[in-house]
Amino acid sequence: MLIRKGRWVHLLLKSLHRRAEQAEKDRTMLEDALGHAYEGLLITDADGYILKVNEAYARFLETSMDKLVGKHATEVIENTRMHLVGKSGVAEIAQLQKIKGHEMICSRIPIIESGKVVAVVGKVMFQNIEDLFTFTENFKKLKSELEFYKSELSKHLSAKYSFNHIVGISRELEWVKELGKKVAVSTTTVLLKGESGTGKELFAHAIHNESNRKLGPFIKVNCAAIPETLFESELFGYREGAFTGAQKKGKKGKFALADKGTIFLDEISELPLTMQVKLLRVLQEKEIEPVGSETSEAVDVRIIAASNRDLETLVKSGLFRHDLYYRLNVVMLEIPPLRNRRDDIPLLIQFHLRQLEKETGIPVEGVEPDVAEILREYGWPGNVRELRNVLEQALYVKIGPMISRNDIPGTLAKGGAPSGEQDPICSLKNITRRAEEEAIRVAIREEKGDKQAAASRLGISKSSLYAKIVQYNMNI
Repeated sequence: MLIRKGRWVHLLLKSLHRRAEQAEKDRTMLEDALGHAYEGLLITDADGYILKVNEAYARFLETSMDKLVGKHATEVIENTRMHLVGKSGVAEIAQLQKIKGHEMICSRIPIIESGKVVAVVGKVMFQNIEDLFTFTENFKKLKSELEFYKSELSKHLSAKYSFNHIVGISRELEWVKELGKKVAVSTTTVLLKGESGTGKELFAHAIHNESNRKLGPFIKVNCAAIPETLFESELFGYREGAFTGAQKKGKKGKFALADKGTIFLDEISELPLTMQVKLLRVLQEKEIEPVGSETSEAVDVRIIAASNRDLETLVKSGLFRHDLYYRLNVVMLEIPPLRNRRDDIPLLIQFHLRQLEKETGIPVEGVEPDVAEILREYGWPGNVRELRNVLEQALYVKIGPMISRNDIPGTLAKGGAPSGEQDPICSLKNITRRAEEEAIRVAIREEKGDKQAAASRLGISKSSLYAKIVQYNMNI
């Protein structure tokens, strides 16, 4: 028969040839995959006769592939169930099987065509059960390490303190704490005002932990510690190649890290004017623009800012933007200095001594009565932070179980409480001063900051009220 080129018989033969070539390629590829597989693989027909086996399985059986092919599985494999799976058509996954004294994990999977088993694939997952135990132990170890690093990261990105950590029973402090708890449940911006060492960061932590964002990140930023040239990249991040020395993958800024949480901007007064404009945009638009990016990113961040400088005075002198100040000053919490809540000092002494005792391992029963009076009457320009520092120093130099007058700095003792030998009029002056300070604060608070009304309530003129505030160095 003459086969003409281009006719149907010629075309059919070409098609069959191509299919044959493709089938041969597929067969070669599957055999290569089977042969190079790390796991031991075995293929039998439905009756259990071995059709294919790879090198890994042959090594496991301590023989060669050619000695296995064509044999019935029961002749060469202990406790095999390949032929049984061929009859039942039911797969057996991750089953325990003992071969040559080794416990192994294997699976047997039937291949079904047109409702009939045509082959069974056997796969050795672990050639020795000890491998599984080792794998499991390694997995547990890695999981434990992962949990540890996640925990450490969570500690760095979460608030540590609650309102219970803010120690004190004075009316001034309790009033600020109550306002802090009220504002915490909202999403409004909070401005914390107070002298250095009064506990502004404690309040920031506590507000976050009392809020609906407590499961989100809490990111702290000390604006005074960031060089002016790095402010933008630190706060808003940057894209790859944004500037010389930039990380290849770019970097997330503090605002992006605080998404769905809270960012605490401490010492906000140190923010450069150029960055004040960008922060204002974040407050207004709820979005940031990383350095080197052409698009903005939406962020859901609550801002808590703090300052030990009077921002209103800085606004008047042109050092702080008035529009940013009003955006930040939605709710202001003014934390009273320690000298204005002396009733809290005994509690603070006990609280910090117990903490320092745990941290240093130095046992201490407390402070002598005369030391307690000195600490109560001292002016504390460094506030609670200074008090803790004095107590820590005293722990390291004390000899007895109690902190005595000799254990505290001499300058502190000289400027502290009057001793029993001093003129009692001096004590009367202190009592009078504290009483006047308390009366002024109560009056101003109850008149909601209206100093004219507060002066009328106290029965003095407004100028006299201001003179008293200056005289007593009251932060009002």
